[in-house]
Amino acid sequence: MNQPMQMRDRQLMAMSALIQLEKRVRAAATPDELAFLMVNDTHMMVAYRQAALWRADEQRLQALSGLAVPDRDAPFTHWITRLFRTRADGEAGRRIHPLSAAVMETEEDGETWKEHLPPHGLWLPLSRPDGTLQGVLLLARDEPWADHERSLLELVADAYAHAWAALVRRQARRSVFTRKRRLLAGAAVAVVLAMLIPVRQSALAPAEVVARDPVLIRAPIQGVVEEIKVRPNQSVAAGELLATMDGREMSSRLDVARQQLAVADAELRQAQQSAVFDEKSRAQMAVLQGRREQHAAEVAYIQQLLERIRLTAPRDGVAIFDDPGDWAGRPVSLGERIMMVADPKDAELEIHLPVADAITLESGAEILLFLNIDASAPVPAVLERAGYRAAQTPDGIMAYRLRARFERADERLRVGLKGTAKVYGERTILFLYLMRRPLAAMRLWLGL
Repeated sequence: MNQPMQMRDRQLMAMSALIQLEKRVRAAATPDELAFLMVNDTHMMVAYRQAALWRADEQRLQALSGLAVPDRDAPFTHWITRLFRTRADGEAGRRIHPLSAAVMETEEDGETWKEHLPPHGLWLPLSRPDGTLQGVLLLARDEPWADHERSLLELVADAYAHAWAALVRRQARRSVFTRKRRLLAGAAVAVVLAMLIPVRQSALAPAEVVARDPVLIRAPIQGVVEEIKVRPNQSVAAGELLATMDGREMSSRLDVARQQLAVADAELRQAQQSAVFDEKSRAQMAVLQGRREQHAAEVAYIQQLLERIRLTAPRDGVAIFDDPGDWAGRPVSLGERIMMVADPKDAELEIHLPVADAITLESGAEILLFLNIDASAPVPAVLERAGYRAAQTPDGIMAYRLRARFERADERLRVGLKGTAKVYGERTILFLYLMRRPLAAMRLWLGL
Protein backbone atom coordinates (compact mmCIF):
# COMPACT_ATOMS: atom_id res chain seq x y z
CA MET A 1 0.00 0.00 0.00
CA ASN A 2 2.88 2.36 0.71
CA GLN A 3 4.42 2.21 -2.78
CA PRO A 4 1.27 3.35 -4.69
CA MET A 5 0.76 6.13 -2.15
CA GLN A 6 4.34 7.28 -2.55
CA MET A 7 3.93 7.22 -6.31
CA ARG A 8 0.74 9.30 -6.04
CA ASP A 9 2.46 11.75 -3.69
CA ARG A 10 5.31 12.22 -6.17
CA GLN A 11 2.84 12.82 -8.95
CA LEU A 12 0.97 15.38 -6.85
CA MET A 13 4.22 17.10 -6.02
CA ALA A 14 5.22 17.16 -9.68
CA MET A 15 1.81 18.54 -10.63
CA SER A 16 2.05 21.19 -7.93
CA ALA A 17 5.53 22.15 -9.09
CA LEU A 18 4.34 22.36 -12.70
CA ILE A 19 1.45 24.64 -11.71
CA GLN A 20 3.74 26.89 -9.70
CA LEU A 21 6.22 27.00 -12.56
CA GLU A 22 3.54 27.94 -15.09
CA LYS A 23 2.31 30.64 -12.73
CA ARG A 24 5.79 32.11 -12.58
CA VAL A 25 6.13 31.81 -16.35
CA ARG A 26 2.92 33.80 -16.86
CA ALA A 27 4.21 36.41 -14.41
CA ALA A 28 7.38 36.99 -16.44
CA ALA A 29 7.29 40.50 -17.90
CA THR A 30 10.20 40.39 -20.36
CA PRO A 31 12.02 37.78 -22.48
CA ASP A 32 15.14 38.22 -20.32
CA GLU A 33 13.16 37.49 -17.17
CA LEU A 34 11.59 34.40 -18.76
CA ALA A 35 14.98 33.22 -20.04
CA PHE A 36 16.46 33.49 -16.55
CA LEU A 37 13.50 31.52 -15.20
CA MET A 38 13.90 28.76 -17.82
CA VAL A 39 17.57 28.08 -17.14
CA ASN A 40 17.27 28.25 -13.35
CA ASP A 41 13.73 27.43 -12.19
CA THR A 42 13.22 24.37 -14.41
CA HIS A 43 15.09 22.73 -11.62
CA MET A 44 11.74 22.69 -9.79
CA MET A 45 10.60 19.95 -12.20
CA VAL A 46 13.74 17.91 -12.84
CA ALA A 47 17.24 17.89 -11.46
CA TYR A 48 20.11 19.04 -13.69
CA ARG A 49 23.50 20.61 -13.24
CA GLN A 50 23.74 23.05 -16.15
CA ALA A 51 21.28 24.71 -18.53
CA ALA A 52 21.62 26.98 -21.54
CA LEU A 53 19.01 28.85 -23.62
CA TRP A 54 19.64 29.74 -27.30
CA ARG A 55 17.52 32.33 -29.11
CA ALA A 56 16.81 31.41 -32.74
CA ASP A 57 15.63 34.80 -34.09
CA GLU A 58 18.84 36.53 -32.98
CA GLN A 59 21.09 33.45 -33.33
CA ARG A 60 22.74 34.03 -29.94
CA LEU A 61 23.03 32.54 -26.47
CA GLN A 62 20.31 34.13 -24.34
CA ALA A 63 20.98 32.73 -20.83
CA LEU A 64 23.13 30.29 -18.82
CA SER A 65 22.21 28.76 -15.49
CA GLY A 66 23.93 30.36 -12.52
CA LEU A 67 24.84 33.52 -14.45
CA ALA A 68 22.96 36.79 -14.62
CA VAL A 69 24.36 37.60 -18.09
CA PRO A 70 26.47 35.23 -20.24
CA ASP A 71 29.92 36.41 -21.23
CA ARG A 72 29.54 36.82 -24.99
CA ASP A 73 33.30 36.79 -25.56
CA ALA A 74 33.98 33.58 -23.59
CA PRO A 75 35.22 30.57 -25.64
CA PHE A 76 32.44 28.37 -24.19
CA THR A 77 29.82 30.88 -25.35
CA HIS A 78 31.19 30.81 -28.90
CA TRP A 79 31.35 27.02 -28.93
CA ILE A 80 27.86 26.36 -27.59
CA THR A 81 26.38 29.04 -29.85
CA ARG A 82 27.91 27.32 -32.86
CA LEU A 83 26.59 23.98 -31.54
CA PHE A 84 23.05 25.37 -31.27
CA ARG A 85 23.20 26.89 -34.77
CA THR A 86 24.48 23.65 -36.30
CA ARG A 87 22.00 21.29 -34.65
CA ALA A 88 18.97 23.61 -34.91
CA ASP A 89 18.93 23.19 -38.69
CA GLY A 90 17.04 20.15 -39.85
CA GLU A 91 14.19 18.06 -38.50
CA ALA A 92 16.13 16.76 -35.48
CA GLY A 93 16.43 20.26 -34.09
CA ARG A 94 12.62 20.47 -33.71
CA ARG A 95 12.12 17.45 -31.42
CA ILE A 96 13.21 16.46 -27.92
CA HIS A 97 16.20 14.15 -27.90
CA PRO A 98 19.19 13.34 -25.68
CA LEU A 99 22.57 14.83 -26.42
CA SER A 100 26.06 13.88 -25.29
CA ALA A 101 29.70 14.08 -26.26
CA ALA A 102 29.35 10.80 -28.14
CA VAL A 103 26.96 12.25 -30.73
CA MET A 104 29.06 15.28 -31.49
CA GLU A 105 29.99 15.57 -35.13
CA THR A 106 33.66 16.19 -34.48
CA GLU A 107 36.09 14.87 -31.95
CA GLU A 108 36.97 18.42 -30.92
CA ASP A 109 33.32 19.16 -30.08
CA GLY A 110 33.15 15.98 -28.06
CA GLU A 111 36.20 16.93 -26.04
CA THR A 112 34.79 20.40 -25.44
CA TRP A 113 31.51 18.89 -24.28
CA LYS A 114 33.36 16.66 -21.81
CA GLU A 115 35.36 19.63 -20.57
CA HIS A 116 32.44 22.02 -19.91
CA LEU A 117 29.22 19.99 -19.65
CA PRO A 118 27.94 16.96 -17.74
CA PRO A 119 27.75 13.77 -19.82
CA HIS A 120 23.95 13.59 -20.35
CA GLY A 121 22.20 16.44 -22.11
CA LEU A 122 18.59 16.93 -23.25
CA TRP A 123 17.65 19.06 -26.27
CA LEU A 124 14.32 20.89 -25.64
CA PRO A 125 13.12 22.86 -28.70
CA LEU A 126 10.76 25.84 -28.11
CA SER A 127 8.52 25.85 -31.15
CA ARG A 128 5.45 27.81 -32.17
CA PRO A 129 2.23 26.02 -33.14
CA ASP A 130 3.22 26.36 -36.81
CA GLY A 131 6.53 24.56 -36.11
CA THR A 132 8.78 27.61 -36.28
CA LEU A 133 11.72 27.17 -33.94
CA GLN A 134 12.00 30.06 -31.47
CA GLY A 135 14.84 28.69 -29.36
CA VAL A 136 16.35 25.69 -27.65
CA LEU A 137 16.73 24.91 -23.96
CA LEU A 138 19.63 22.52 -23.26
CA LEU A 139 19.72 20.75 -19.89
CA ALA A 140 22.72 18.67 -18.80
CA ARG A 141 23.37 16.45 -15.81
CA ASP A 142 25.33 13.42 -14.69
CA GLU A 143 22.45 10.89 -14.85
CA PRO A 144 20.61 9.69 -17.95
CA TRP A 145 17.17 11.17 -18.68
CA ALA A 146 14.16 8.98 -17.87
CA ASP A 147 11.11 8.75 -20.15
CA HIS A 148 8.70 10.28 -17.63
CA GLU A 149 11.10 13.24 -17.21
CA ARG A 150 11.17 13.78 -20.96
CA SER A 151 7.34 13.72 -21.03
CA LEU A 152 7.16 16.22 -18.20
CA LEU A 153 9.76 18.49 -19.78
CA GLU A 154 7.84 18.37 -23.08
CA LEU A 155 4.86 19.96 -21.28
CA VAL A 156 7.12 22.50 -19.67
CA ALA A 157 8.71 23.32 -23.06
CA ASP A 158 5.25 23.97 -24.55
CA ALA A 159 4.47 26.42 -21.75
CA TYR A 160 7.84 28.08 -22.23
CA ALA A 161 7.33 28.36 -26.02
CA HIS A 162 3.86 29.89 -25.62
CA ALA A 163 5.06 32.46 -23.09
CA TRP A 164 8.20 33.19 -25.08
CA ALA A 165 6.22 33.88 -28.28
CA ALA A 166 3.89 36.26 -26.44
CA LEU A 167 6.71 38.18 -24.78
CA VAL A 168 8.83 38.44 -27.94
CA ARG A 169 5.80 39.63 -29.93
CA ARG A 170 5.03 42.24 -27.28
CA GLN A 171 8.67 43.28 -27.14
CA ALA A 172 8.76 43.57 -30.93
CA ARG A 173 5.67 45.79 -30.95
CA ARG A 174 7.11 47.87 -28.13
CA SER A 175 10.44 48.06 -29.94
CA VAL A 176 8.75 49.15 -33.17
CA PHE A 177 6.68 51.71 -31.27
CA THR A 178 9.76 52.96 -29.44
CA ARG A 179 11.71 53.13 -32.69
CA LYS A 180 8.90 55.04 -34.39
CA ARG A 181 8.57 57.37 -31.43
CA ARG A 182 12.31 57.99 -31.48
CA LEU A 183 12.23 58.59 -35.22
CA LEU A 184 9.34 61.01 -34.83
CA ALA A 185 11.08 62.76 -31.96
CA GLY A 186 14.30 62.96 -33.97
CA ALA A 187 12.43 64.26 -37.00
CA ALA A 188 10.68 66.85 -34.85
CA VAL A 189 13.98 68.01 -33.37
CA ALA A 190 15.53 68.16 -36.85
CA VAL A 191 12.61 70.22 -38.16
CA VAL A 192 12.82 72.60 -35.20
CA LEU A 193 16.56 73.03 -35.68
CA ALA A 194 16.06 73.54 -39.41
CA MET A 195 13.44 76.20 -38.72
CA LEU A 196 16.03 78.06 -36.63
CA ILE A 197 18.56 78.25 -39.47
CA PRO A 198 19.21 81.91 -40.30
CA VAL A 199 18.34 82.79 -43.88
CA ARG A 200 18.33 85.99 -45.83
CA GLN A 201 14.93 87.38 -46.65
CA SER A 202 14.16 87.97 -50.29
CA ALA A 203 11.16 88.80 -52.42
CA LEU A 204 10.36 88.94 -56.11
CA ALA A 205 8.58 91.92 -57.64
CA PRO A 206 7.95 93.36 -61.12
CA ALA A 207 10.42 96.06 -62.10
CA GLU A 208 11.06 98.52 -64.93
CA VAL A 209 14.02 100.56 -66.09
CA VAL A 210 13.04 104.24 -65.90
CA ALA A 211 14.81 107.55 -66.52
CA ARG A 212 16.48 109.05 -63.47
CA ASP A 213 15.81 112.75 -64.09
CA PRO A 214 13.45 113.14 -67.06
CA VAL A 215 12.03 116.49 -68.27
CA LEU A 216 8.28 116.38 -68.63
CA ILE A 217 6.75 117.84 -71.79
CA ARG A 218 3.30 119.08 -70.78
CA ALA A 219 0.46 120.72 -72.66
CA PRO A 220 1.07 124.52 -72.46
CA ILE A 221 -2.56 125.35 -73.19
CA GLN A 222 -5.87 123.61 -73.19
CA GLY A 223 -6.47 122.40 -76.71
CA VAL A 224 -5.84 119.63 -79.16
CA VAL A 225 -2.56 117.97 -80.10
CA GLU A 226 -2.11 118.54 -83.81
CA GLU A 227 0.93 116.43 -84.62
CA ILE A 228 3.76 114.53 -82.95
CA LYS A 229 6.99 115.29 -84.78
CA VAL A 230 9.21 112.54 -83.32
CA ARG A 231 9.01 108.79 -82.80
CA PRO A 232 9.10 107.02 -79.43
CA ASN A 233 12.64 106.63 -78.04
CA GLN A 234 14.03 108.86 -80.79
CA SER A 235 17.14 110.85 -79.94
CA VAL A 236 16.43 114.58 -79.94
CA ALA A 237 18.58 117.69 -79.54
CA ALA A 238 17.84 120.75 -77.42
CA GLY A 239 15.39 123.06 -79.23
CA GLU A 240 14.19 120.37 -81.65
CA LEU A 241 10.46 120.46 -82.38
CA LEU A 242 8.64 117.62 -80.63
CA ALA A 243 4.95 118.33 -81.20
CA THR A 244 2.51 121.03 -82.17
CA MET A 245 -0.86 122.04 -80.80
CA ASP A 246 -3.80 123.11 -82.95
CA GLY A 247 -3.43 126.94 -83.29
CA ARG A 248 -6.36 127.80 -85.53
CA GLU A 249 -8.51 129.04 -82.69
CA MET A 250 -5.65 131.15 -81.40
CA SER A 251 -5.05 132.62 -84.86
CA SER A 252 -8.70 133.60 -85.12
CA ARG A 253 -8.60 135.19 -81.70
CA LEU A 254 -5.43 137.04 -82.74
CA ASP A 255 -7.08 138.40 -85.87
CA VAL A 256 -10.03 139.62 -83.86
CA ALA A 257 -7.76 141.19 -81.26
CA ARG A 258 -5.72 142.95 -83.92
CA GLN A 259 -8.86 144.39 -85.52
CA GLN A 260 -10.05 145.61 -82.16
CA LEU A 261 -6.63 147.19 -81.61
CA ALA A 262 -6.82 148.92 -84.99
CA VAL A 263 -10.26 150.32 -84.18
CA ALA A 264 -9.01 151.50 -80.80
CA ASP A 265 -6.06 153.24 -82.51
CA ALA A 266 -8.40 154.97 -84.95
CA GLU A 267 -10.74 156.14 -82.20
CA LEU A 268 -7.81 157.46 -80.18
CA ARG A 269 -6.35 159.43 -83.14
CA GLN A 270 -9.76 160.91 -83.95
CA ALA A 271 -10.18 162.01 -80.35
CA GLN A 272 -6.71 163.58 -80.33
CA GLN A 273 -7.54 165.66 -83.48
CA SER A 274 -10.91 166.81 -82.10
CA ALA A 275 -9.57 167.60 -78.66
CA VAL A 276 -8.22 171.03 -79.85
CA PHE A 277 -11.74 172.34 -80.45
CA ASP A 278 -13.97 169.92 -78.62
CA GLU A 279 -13.98 169.79 -74.85
CA LYS A 280 -15.89 166.45 -74.88
CA SER A 281 -13.33 164.74 -77.13
CA ARG A 282 -10.55 165.87 -74.82
CA ALA A 283 -12.35 164.24 -71.91
CA GLN A 284 -12.65 160.83 -73.77
CA MET A 285 -8.95 160.63 -74.64
CA ALA A 286 -8.01 158.90 -71.36
CA VAL A 287 -10.73 156.23 -71.83
CA LEU A 288 -9.76 155.62 -75.44
CA GLN A 289 -6.08 155.39 -74.48
CA GLY A 290 -6.85 152.73 -71.89
CA ARG A 291 -9.00 150.74 -74.30
CA ARG A 292 -6.22 150.85 -76.88
CA GLU A 293 -3.67 149.52 -74.36
CA GLN A 294 -6.05 146.74 -73.34
CA HIS A 295 -6.39 145.49 -76.91
CA ALA A 296 -2.64 145.76 -77.41
CA ALA A 297 -2.04 143.58 -74.32
CA GLU A 298 -4.56 141.03 -75.57
CA VAL A 299 -2.78 140.86 -78.93
CA ALA A 300 0.56 140.33 -77.19
CA TYR A 301 -0.89 137.58 -74.96
CA ILE A 302 -2.40 135.68 -77.87
CA GLN A 303 0.89 135.96 -79.77
CA GLN A 304 2.68 134.42 -76.78
CA LEU A 305 0.19 131.56 -76.71
CA LEU A 306 0.74 130.94 -80.41
CA GLU A 307 4.45 130.71 -79.79
CA ARG A 308 3.86 128.12 -77.04
CA ILE A 309 1.88 125.71 -79.22
CA ARG A 310 5.22 124.55 -80.63
CA LEU A 311 6.66 122.08 -78.11
CA THR A 312 10.46 121.84 -78.32
CA ALA A 313 13.02 119.69 -76.52
CA PRO A 314 14.52 121.51 -73.51
CA ARG A 315 17.64 119.27 -73.50
CA ASP A 316 19.40 116.54 -75.43
CA GLY A 317 18.07 113.02 -74.87
CA VAL A 318 15.44 110.62 -76.11
CA ALA A 319 11.73 111.22 -76.41
CA ILE A 320 9.80 108.81 -74.22
CA PHE A 321 6.12 108.32 -74.92
CA ASP A 322 3.68 105.77 -76.28
CA ASP A 323 2.31 105.43 -79.80
CA PRO A 324 2.13 108.82 -81.67
CA GLY A 325 -1.20 107.74 -83.09
CA ASP A 326 -2.68 107.94 -79.62
CA TRP A 327 -1.86 111.65 -79.40
CA ALA A 328 -2.68 113.10 -82.81
CA GLY A 329 -6.01 114.92 -82.53
CA ARG A 330 -6.36 114.17 -78.85
CA PRO A 331 -7.70 116.98 -76.65
CA VAL A 332 -5.56 117.72 -73.63
CA SER A 333 -5.96 119.92 -70.60
CA LEU A 334 -3.49 122.49 -69.38
CA GLY A 335 -0.44 120.80 -67.86
CA GLU A 336 -1.24 117.26 -69.05
CA ARG A 337 1.88 115.18 -69.70
CA ILE A 338 2.49 114.30 -73.33
CA MET A 339 6.00 112.86 -73.26
CA MET A 340 9.37 112.92 -71.46
CA VAL A 341 12.86 113.77 -72.61
CA ALA A 342 15.56 111.91 -70.70
CA ASP A 343 19.20 110.96 -70.88
CA PRO A 344 19.23 107.29 -71.96
CA LYS A 345 22.43 106.64 -70.01
CA ASP A 346 21.04 108.03 -66.77
CA ALA A 347 18.55 105.29 -65.81
CA GLU A 348 17.39 103.76 -62.56
CA LEU A 349 15.20 100.88 -61.48
CA GLU A 350 11.61 101.20 -60.34
CA ILE A 351 10.14 98.25 -58.41
CA HIS A 352 6.58 97.64 -57.28
CA LEU A 353 6.84 95.35 -54.24
CA PRO A 354 3.42 93.80 -53.44
CA VAL A 355 2.20 94.33 -49.89
CA ALA A 356 1.85 90.56 -49.39
CA ASP A 357 5.58 90.08 -50.10
CA ALA A 358 6.81 93.08 -48.13
CA ILE A 359 9.99 92.50 -46.11
CA THR A 360 12.17 94.74 -44.00
CA LEU A 361 14.42 96.76 -46.31
CA GLU A 362 17.15 99.26 -45.59
CA SER A 363 18.79 101.76 -47.90
CA GLY A 364 21.63 100.04 -49.73
CA ALA A 365 19.90 96.64 -49.88
CA GLU A 366 21.12 94.35 -52.66
CA ILE A 367 18.89 93.89 -55.71
CA LEU A 368 19.21 91.72 -58.79
CA LEU A 369 17.26 92.58 -61.93
CA PHE A 370 16.35 89.73 -64.27
CA LEU A 371 15.46 91.37 -67.58
CA ASN A 372 12.74 89.79 -69.65
CA ILE A 373 14.96 90.02 -72.71
CA ASP A 374 17.89 88.24 -70.99
CA ALA A 375 17.20 86.60 -67.64
CA SER A 376 20.39 84.53 -67.68
CA ALA A 377 22.62 87.41 -66.52
CA PRO A 378 21.02 89.53 -63.77
CA VAL A 379 21.95 93.18 -63.41
CA PRO A 380 22.98 94.22 -59.86
CA ALA A 381 21.48 97.32 -58.27
CA VAL A 382 21.30 98.99 -54.86
CA LEU A 383 18.16 100.24 -53.14
CA GLU A 384 18.07 104.03 -52.75
CA ARG A 385 14.64 104.68 -51.30
CA ALA A 386 11.35 102.95 -50.59
CA GLY A 387 7.86 104.36 -50.38
CA TYR A 388 6.36 104.44 -46.90
CA ARG A 389 2.81 103.98 -48.16
CA ALA A 390 1.49 101.34 -50.52
CA ALA A 391 -0.30 102.53 -53.64
CA GLN A 392 -2.32 100.81 -56.31
CA THR A 393 -0.36 99.87 -59.41
CA PRO A 394 -1.75 99.96 -62.96
CA ASP A 395 -2.31 96.22 -62.56
CA GLY A 396 -4.61 96.82 -59.59
CA ILE A 397 -2.18 95.53 -56.95
CA MET A 398 -1.34 97.36 -53.74
CA ALA A 399 2.44 97.68 -53.70
CA TYR A 400 5.30 99.72 -52.29
CA ARG A 401 7.30 101.74 -54.79
CA LEU A 402 11.07 101.20 -54.60
CA ARG A 403 13.82 103.07 -56.43
CA ALA A 404 17.29 101.62 -57.01
CA ARG A 405 20.42 102.64 -58.87
CA PHE A 406 22.44 100.33 -61.04
CA GLU A 407 25.91 99.48 -59.77
CA ARG A 408 27.50 99.40 -63.20
CA ALA A 409 26.78 100.40 -66.75
CA ASP A 410 25.22 97.72 -68.91
CA GLU A 411 24.62 97.96 -72.63
CA ARG A 412 21.36 96.06 -72.27
CA LEU A 413 19.82 98.69 -70.01
CA ARG A 414 17.35 100.86 -71.81
CA VAL A 415 14.54 102.98 -70.51
CA GLY A 416 11.30 101.06 -70.72
CA LEU A 417 12.72 97.54 -70.30
CA LYS A 418 10.90 95.38 -67.81
CA GLY A 419 11.79 92.35 -65.76
CA THR A 420 11.68 90.80 -62.30
CA ALA A 421 13.67 92.19 -59.39
CA LYS A 422 14.85 90.03 -56.50
CA VAL A 423 15.13 92.20 -53.40
CA TYR A 424 17.28 90.99 -50.50
CA GLY A 425 16.41 92.06 -46.96
CA GLU A 426 17.74 91.37 -43.50
CA ARG A 427 18.48 87.92 -42.11
CA THR A 428 15.87 86.05 -40.12
CA ILE A 429 15.12 82.47 -39.11
CA LEU A 430 13.72 80.07 -41.67
CA PHE A 431 10.42 79.70 -39.79
CA LEU A 432 9.57 83.40 -40.02
CA TYR A 433 10.72 83.50 -43.65
CA LEU A 434 8.43 80.62 -44.66
CA MET A 435 5.50 81.67 -42.49
CA ARG A 436 5.52 85.39 -43.16
CA ARG A 437 2.55 85.19 -45.52
CA PRO A 438 0.39 83.00 -43.23
CA LEU A 439 1.35 85.15 -40.24
CA ALA A 440 0.49 88.32 -42.15
CA ALA A 441 -2.86 86.86 -43.21
CA MET A 442 -3.56 85.79 -39.64
CA ARG A 443 -2.64 89.23 -38.33
CA LEU A 444 -5.00 90.87 -40.81
CA TRP A 445 -7.74 88.38 -39.98
CA LEU A 446 -7.36 88.99 -36.26
CA GLY A 447 -7.04 92.73 -36.73
CA LEU A 448 -3.73 92.93 -34.86
